Amino acid sequence: MNSVLEAVFGSRSAMLVLLFLENYEEGHASRMATTYDVAVMGMQRQLKRFEEEGVLSSRLVGRTRVFSFNQRNPTVKNLRQFLASELALISKEYTSKYYRQRQRPRRAGKPI
Repeated sequence: MNSVLEAVFGSRSAMLVLLFLENYEEGHASRMATTYDVAVMGMQRQLKRFEEEGVLSSRLVGRTRVFSFNQRNPTVKNLRQFLASELALISKEYTSKYYRQRQRPRRAGKPI
């Protein structure tokens, strides 16, 4: 992945959290950690930090805390434009591995 983005965001986990949310719109720490095969604790730490700074907002869905970008923060719009442009530059192999995963279960009875 891009080491320049790691430097800009301060860490690899911060970069991964933001790219994940830009691509999938919302997510939780466990899903992010599973996607990138990293420790959940690192994802949770970054999510908490971004929420405290007002970049992200969260809500409970059952017992799971789901995060998304805080639309009330005016800087988020520019950040998302930057992230979208960076996602467009990622190689097709990397994109298909991490950013094209199924988010919903397959409809019952639907052929594979």
